[in-house]
Amino acid sequence: MSNLKKAGRYKTSGLAEDQFEPGSSKRVLRNLLGLKRKRDADEAEAREQIRALDEFLTTYGQDHRFSSADICEMHEIWLGEIYEWAGKYRQVNISKGGFFFAAARQIPQLMELFEREQLRVYTPCNFIGEEKVVEALAVVHTELVLIHPFREGNGRLARMLAIIMGLQAGLPPLNFSMIKGARKQAYFAAVQAGMDMNYEPMKEIFRSVVKLTFSEAKKL
Repeated sequence: MSNLKKAGRYKTSGLAEDQFEPGSSKRVLRNLLGLKRKRDADEAEAREQIRALDEFLTTYGQDHRFSSADICEMHEIWLGEIYEWAGKYRQVNISKGGFFFAAARQIPQLMELFEREQLRVYTPCNFIGEEKVVEALAVVHTELVLIHPFREGNGRLARMLAIIMGLQAGLPPLNFSMIKGARKQAYFAAVQAGMDMNYEPMKEIFRSVVKLTFSEAKKL
């Protein structure tokens, strides 16, 4: 993704999607629930994420090939009760963690390319062999996060998509709890490596995720 450039701390540029909820001290985006505390907004998003994932599991079956329209639908199903822009490609430019994500004006074209290349090649994720599954998960996840098509929730949506792809491959629901602390920095580095189509760092992340997933599943 050569359209990503080096940048500073988290920033946005634009209008509508940059509006904050009045009384939130610019910590909570304007929302349909009138939430003013970040903690309340985070809890609402988490609660809706659980509901949405349950819905996705019944909507997208083992043989489903995902499209860019599906990605928009998933985002809207998840955050549609909280933000009016849910499911719509962002109109603002975003930078975080030292680099700019894709320019807003390029997102429709990039998502079409993402559908034709990564989604068409790697979904449905019913490959034989763990390494091929890891490749599919890593490539799709990296490219979607690099595009960052929505104003908020891109990483979490990418993880939900990975969970569904994992289920298509016969894996238990993926456990991402190990991505914290130093591992979180390694994750961010893996995303950045994808700018040069180097997916090996993200493959290593997903190998660890799959290993932890099976380890935890055995305890149940």
